[in-house]
Amino acid sequence: MASSKGSGPAAATVELEKLSVEQLKAVKEQTDLEVNLLRDSLNNIRTATARLGAASTAVTDLSLCPRGKKMLVPLTASLYVRGTLDDADKVLVDIGTGYYVEKTMAEGKDYCERKINLLQSNYDQLLDVAAKKKTISDEAGAVLQAKLRQLSPTA
Repeated sequence: MASSKGSGPAAATVELEKLSVEQLKAVKEQTDLEVNLLRDSLNNIRTATARLGAASTAVTDLSLCPRGKKMLVPLTASLYVRGTLDDADKVLVDIGTGYYVEKTMAEGKDYCERKINLLQSNYDQLLDVAAKKKTISDEAGAVLQAKLRQLSPTA
């Protein structure tokens, strides 16, 4: 797209200036679309990280409960049933697509922490990519505006 063999924003701007008005519009639209998709992905990662953090806290809290403790067990986000804690040493971990693995409390907490670290790493990488795409979009918009001013007749 707006890449160049040079390095840095100045080289990208030089390449953008060589594009026609239609090409600049296409570059701006494409990068704006990519930025929006990246923002959606960032929001999804943030949500997943928050859920895993809550799960990690729940595992810690559950490990402190005595056997036989009465509690409410969530079946869905808004439906709970009464239950009794049978084994405070093991948890079922949802590893995706409906598969669950039985793990000890420590393994369950470790699983959550590893997933949180992975998601945080992905979040940081996506944030960098989104910032670069936003810069390209802004540069394409500025060059497009300049070209449109040059093309319009002055009164």
